[in-house]
Amino acid sequence: MDLDDVLAGLDPEQRAVAEAVRGPVCVLAGAGTGKTRAITHRIAYAVRSGVVEAQSVLAVTFTTRAAGELRQRLRRLGTPGVQARTFHAAALRQLTYFWPRVIGGDPPSVIESKLPLLADAGRSLRRNLDRSELRDVASEIEWAKATQIGPEDYAQAAAKAGRTPPIPAEEVFRLYDAYERLRRERHLVDFETILELTAAVMTEHREVAAEIRRQYRYFVVDEYQDVNPLQKLLLDTWLGGRDDLCVVGDPNQTIYSFTGATPRYLTNFPVEHPDTALIRLVRDYRSTPQVVSLANRVLDRARTPHKMTLVAQRPDGPEPVFTEYDDEVAEAQGVARAAAGLIRSGVPSREIAVLFRVNAQSEVYEQAFTEAGIPYLLRGADRFFERPEVRQAVVLLRGAARSASAGDDLVSTAHGVLSGIGLTAQPPGGGRAREKWESLKALADLAEELATGGADLPAFVAELERRAAEQHAPAVEGVTLASLHAAKGLEWDAVFLAGVTDGMLPIVYAETPEQIEEERRLLYVGITRARVHLCVSWALARSPGGRRSRRPSRFLDGLMGRAAARGPSPERGGRGGRGGDGGRGEHGERRERRTVAAPVSCRVCAKTLMAAAEQKLGRCATCPADYDEGLLAALRSWRADAAKEAKVPTYVVFTDVTLQAIAERAPLSERDLMAIPGIGRVKLDRYGEAVLRLCRAAGNQTEDL
Repeated sequence: MDLDDVLAGLDPEQRAVAEAVRGPVCVLAGAGTGKTRAITHRIAYAVRSGVVEAQSVLAVTFTTRAAGELRQRLRRLGTPGVQARTFHAAALRQLTYFWPRVIGGDPPSVIESKLPLLADAGRSLRRNLDRSELRDVASEIEWAKATQIGPEDYAQAAAKAGRTPPIPAEEVFRLYDAYERLRRERHLVDFETILELTAAVMTEHREVAAEIRRQYRYFVVDEYQDVNPLQKLLLDTWLGGRDDLCVVGDPNQTIYSFTGATPRYLTNFPVEHPDTALIRLVRDYRSTPQVVSLANRVLDRARTPHKMTLVAQRPDGPEPVFTEYDDEVAEAQGVARAAAGLIRSGVPSREIAVLFRVNAQSEVYEQAFTEAGIPYLLRGADRFFERPEVRQAVVLLRGAARSASAGDDLVSTAHGVLSGIGLTAQPPGGGRAREKWESLKALADLAEELATGGADLPAFVAELERRAAEQHAPAVEGVTLASLHAAKGLEWDAVFLAGVTDGMLPIVYAETPEQIEEERRLLYVGITRARVHLCVSWALARSPGGRRSRRPSRFLDGLMGRAAARGPSPERGGRGGRGGDGGRGEHGERRERRTVAAPVSCRVCAKTLMAAAEQKLGRCATCPADYDEGLLAALRSWRADAAKEAKVPTYVVFTDVTLQAIAERAPLSERDLMAIPGIGRVKLDRYGEAVLRLCRAAGNQTEDL
């Protein structure tokens, strides 16, 4: 492959990226614009033109799967020597190599999960945490370590960042401190510590830094909008003041700020590096013009200075479909019927996904797809190569490969091994048995695919081991069920965005303008996962016969164009809106809604309120408050019980400011309660009756006095 071949097939902007072989380079790449293609061709062009040796390149990304894809593409471009790794894998490799020399002894062991060690830390403090609390506290520790905040500074930093800890901040501090103490005593490192120690070793040992910098002098960082302060520290340490760096990202796909990630490093890159070559990729090769148009219109309403309008390159497709259902059961059944229709029309089930805001929403879809006889797989569950049946199959295939003869047929041998552990000619009905069968069938299909290229059994096993290392799973037949966060970086022919209601998207505890905008970006990410078919749906009630008080997400206001189709409830039967037909709903045209917030004045001094907390209270923070202290205490006690029952932090039920506002206003009707900013239909549906009961009880006590 010569230099012209490396550049062949690139569009003008991608070619500009490939030819910008000297840093600093910043690539702002919209969804579906071929950023991986652009940066891999840039690396190949730089290596083949003699700018850099392949061994001197370090390409960094965030997932093992993405790193594996980079390596595959670079191999196909004739540059197999390039190192493409995650931040953690690259740092661990360096730390392990230099540890005996500069520290001495065996390097520490890596813990995959903080939960067991954190549970031990809790027991050392006589504090038993349930699994939900362990996960929440672990997330707080991960945020703190990613943002370079030690245990002693946690409480102040969390308050400054506007975080509401799952348990009192003082307890998080003690658990964080005990966790770190136990980790050091047991000679363990977690993922954040790997980055910290690698940067520290390079800083304290100049010879180590010099050796690493001699090895790597050409850096590419993908998904740069997801970099956190700790990763930025390590990257700067690797660079050592050099600027041969290419970063690639999309600020409109920033959806991990709760983990410490920030798009600031991407958007400020030209400021940090004044000589930056800034290139924008806006040609969308993934989605139809109809899908791209909806994605652009979602971002048109975003409060961000870094919008990029995508330009669709694919032929026209069906319009996105919006469907309203009476309840979640009806919605799940309607989605399953629509998916079945797509499968009958020729769309493979593996090219269909149902995406939702939180993992808890998956249960009703698992049931609906099982009842419909449609195979599905949960993304975010066990990784493919970590599933018990896959691990067993690989062990057995490895043993068969050692005793195989030169003339053994790959397909028949593989099928023989897989049949012995559960692969049958016809799939079982559903549930775990179906999932196991789908895993084994994926291995059998991969064997058949490789056999057509002349591979034998040892080559097949070697390919499986390579894929396991890179988390490059073979295609598994089945509709994907996944959260929107887990879907980032993936794409399907057909995508169902389910449960798109206010209170779920945006999520109920997104209160600040920044949090609301991140929720909008999450919807944008979901939309841009679809290549051709896109169906958006919501349910008016949680359960059949329940109160129909929900409304579609505010992000959809003005975007539907025509009325949403009406999906049938299980009781009514009948036919709902079909995916892809864009039909008119039974209620006729829906008027476009636009809500304009009126100015809020202080009820004490009449001054216009600007701060969100003051608007919620209805008064200036400095104006005197008149409220029933007994009611506030009762509300706090009720909130603690409600949060414990739902296994969520108390702020998810109501924030302290909202409780204060309720106590001050003492609402006696649903209308009065909904007049308090931050209390919408979702909160009213979940908690309204209990809150009003407390307020009325407090009012009766006052009258008795």
